[in-house]
Amino acid sequence: MTASIRSLSLSCIGSALVLLAAAPARAGDDAGSSTADRRVVVRVAEKLAAEALVVAEVKGSLPPGVYTIKRDDGGEPSPAEVFTLNGTTLLAFVPDRDVAGAPGYILSRRQAKDQGLAIARDRLDAKRVAIATGGRPFTSYITAEGTKPYYFPVIGPTGASYTRAFPMEAVDGEDKDHPHQRSLWFTHGNVNGLDFWASDPNNKPNPKSGSIKETSRTIVHNGERAAVLLTTDDWLGPDGKKICEDERIVGFFGMGKNRVIDFDITVKATAGPVTFGDTKEGMFGLRVASSMDVKNKDNSGGKITNAEGLTDEAAWGKASPWVDYVGPLQGKTAGIAILNHPDSFRFPTTWHVRPYGLFAANPFGWHDFGQKTSGEYVIPAGESIRFMYRVVLHTGDTATSNLPGAFQAYAQPPLVEVK
Repeated sequence: MTASIRSLSLSCIGSALVLLAAAPARAGDDAGSSTADRRVVVRVAEKLAAEALVVAEVKGSLPPGVYTIKRDDGGEPSPAEVFTLNGTTLLAFVPDRDVAGAPGYILSRRQAKDQGLAIARDRLDAKRVAIATGGRPFTSYITAEGTKPYYFPVIGPTGASYTRAFPMEAVDGEDKDHPHQRSLWFTHGNVNGLDFWASDPNNKPNPKSGSIKETSRTIVHNGERAAVLLTTDDWLGPDGKKICEDERIVGFFGMGKNRVIDFDITVKATAGPVTFGDTKEGMFGLRVASSMDVKNKDNSGGKITNAEGLTDEAAWGKASPWVDYVGPLQGKTAGIAILNHPDSFRFPTTWHVRPYGLFAANPFGWHDFGQKTSGEYVIPAGESIRFMYRVVLHTGDTATSNLPGAFQAYAQPPLVEVK
């Protein structure tokens, strides 16, 4: 992790969640804390866009829990959640208007109810963990099916799943290729010569297939509109021998018109050097719902757009801080954007994003992407590399979704001061 993160100079949700991982916290567990309204000032270096998720460090005393937040010069209250661990407090909210300078807000605390928690208490240790936001289904974290952890379904603000159901479920009209592309996942196609990407029980057996197995899980935060999981995983060869391990901090947020999932993943070379090979088959990936494809058997008319304005096939293999995949979904226009944080390995990442529905950030596949330099990277024994991505599930097309503003809020969140 970067030195700035380690020194608690938080610059994003990923860095914030690293601090949260020290011990579990649940929004409904602190009923004895003060419920008095608190005034805070939000200081921004640059203008902060309305409707962009913010997770910001708090200076001053602010009890953890479920809140509403409202500008002190008017406006409607909106949901907010506070996390406090090891002396560091963090506030997650979505501003209702653009923010510049240092406006004031009023935070009003309310008690979370068990029936409204993002993760039901009796599902905390399940092999399929259902996650909700605002009482409505969001996704499930699945660890006991296939050869890797993944998330399915991934339900956006329209109420439909934005990711393909195959091979987990049979849906009429869906594409049924590449069964290893399970909804939303993190793997790579060449790790010390082993293939973790195409490894799947529905594919032909491969003596070089690897698997990823969860080894621990902590519910870091369990609120009403936000939840945070911390997991560790072993990457195993076909003989069961550990190749490396990872730590994943994943945050789920449903506080505005969009839904957001943040990933902060550290891969650690704990069993010797680890080589991530130069292949297009990787790494942080999802498969969009088939109706959103740019081109499939029904020619459905989706569109890929990156931060530089390149579209569809032209965006493949290019480096960019974010990419958006938009298309029709059950009669509405839906979009999935993936933002790459500046502190992530090889920012801005290159993208393995295809018209047939594959959407993946891959900082290693340089040869396949047409670069003359090899993208291979060796993690020395005892060291690590870090990957940070924000997935934004939105409605409407790229032009109306203010993704530059969403990226700014992710890359440079404000500082919150309690008054």
